[in-house]
Amino acid sequence: MFSFILTGIAIIPFIDILYRLKFIRKDEQGVVGGGVLIVALVSVLFILIFPLVRRMGVYISSSFPIKLELNIIFFTFISFGLLGLYDDIMKIFGFKKTGFFGLRVRHKLVVQAVLAAVTAILLYFNLHIEILNVPYLGVLHLGWMYIPLATFIIMSFANALDMTDGMDGLSCGVLLVCLLAFWGLSVTAMDTPLSIFVALWIGSLIAFLYFNVYPARIWLGNAGGLAFGATLAVVGLLLGKVIALVVIGGLFIVELVSSLVLATPLHNWLQVVGWSKAKIMMRAWLAAVILAVFGIWLAQL
Repeated sequence: MFSFILTGIAIIPFIDILYRLKFIRKDEQGVVGGGVLIVALVSVLFILIFPLVRRMGVYISSSFPIKLELNIIFFTFISFGLLGLYDDIMKIFGFKKTGFFGLRVRHKLVVQAVLAAVTAILLYFNLHIEILNVPYLGVLHLGWMYIPLATFIIMSFANALDMTDGMDGLSCGVLLVCLLAFWGLSVTAMDTPLSIFVALWIGSLIAFLYFNVYPARIWLGNAGGLAFGATLAVVGLLLGKVIALVVIGGLFIVELVSSLVLATPLHNWLQVVGWSKAKIMMRAWLAAVILAVFGIWLAQL
């Protein structure tokens, strides 16, 4: 609630600032850059609230050294956000056309791979995570092979969520359902730092979603898309629920795969065949709820 209220207060003047800075989408439907506000607010609020929770006598528990776990979470959250913000600036102000410090797609993927690999290395060496829990098959010890797997998962979700942020309320609504599922799993796992982080993220996202549903006034942009997708993957990896992550975030995976098969994300293809934006968004939300329920069940096996 604290995060929701503060984001709700900050977002209207933030939208005005983005309009003044000309962070306007090419179709002139709203502004881009909402992800920057959420990344900043959630990070600052966590810095303020987590020590306060400790002083209030709340028992703090975690499966990992708290400082190392938080370093990984916020490294991913902020670094992918900065990369996305850079890309937003390059595209919105036409620097890519002029060649002014513009990153080509392959260069951006290389930077993503480096950031994702650093995160995977930290997970492996600092937190000693190297297992894959497969329902009905048990725990698989991957050793150093965990690093390329985690890198691939983080990159996939970063690009999948970023790709989904092309329709009013679509990516944020589906992400909200995913985060609610993982918040429940983090509470069950008694990972206090992670559950507080996800709770702050949820509150801020709800306030943002109010202005992102049709007709959207503000969009996440690459800053939010890359940061949120990569961090969602890290949350699943920290909880050791990789299979549940793939199921709960299944719609993002479908969007990514469809862009490779159809040369366009699924939501764009559905628009072409005649579905309205509202119909696509609501169907996606409902599908996300079903996948989240199924994923939570799988996570318990």
